[in-house]
Amino acid sequence: MWKKINQWIQKILPKKTDFDSQRMVFRTRENHLAHIMKLKLEEEGIQVILINKQDSSYNNFGELELYVKAENYIKAKFLIDKPYE
Repeated sequence: MWKKINQWIQKILPKKTDFDSQRMVFRTRENHLAHIMKLKLEEEGIQVILINKQDSSYNNFGELELYVKAENYIKAKFLIDKPYE
């Protein structure tokens, strides 16, 4: 019986998506800082996904998060932590 239930659950669960291979590299509450970091990574050829989790009524709740592919994670962290030139 449990085997049938498990098979049913696997059928209704969504399959892996492209977003499953993404990792968060940066999080901030400041809109301008998130966009600066996004541009900095895109200049180096890293595709970035910006997710805005801020409340639309009050901008002091929630954060903006930057996600990159897992294979670009180390390079992206290095570029973000690197001092400004």
